[in-house]
Amino acid sequence: MKNGGSAFPVLERREGFGYHNRECGMTLRDYFAGQALAGAVTRKDIDVCEETMAEWAYRLADAMLVERGKQE
Repeated sequence: MKNGGSAFPVLERREGFGYHNRECGMTLRDYFAGQALAGAVTRKDIDVCEETMAEWAYRLADAMLVERGKQE
């Protein structure tokens, strides 16, 4: 599964090689899911268990990555 790479890559300079992105931290998939979850938990009309909410957030994140891939 493609995860979108690092959500917040760090530019690092390596002697003789110039700058490159260092993959670290959460993936873009995790970031998208977290953002979806943050918005959903503020709604009073949603009453589902935590597992269902987490599953939904990652399904939405996966859809966002697919759509993002179409834009490239």
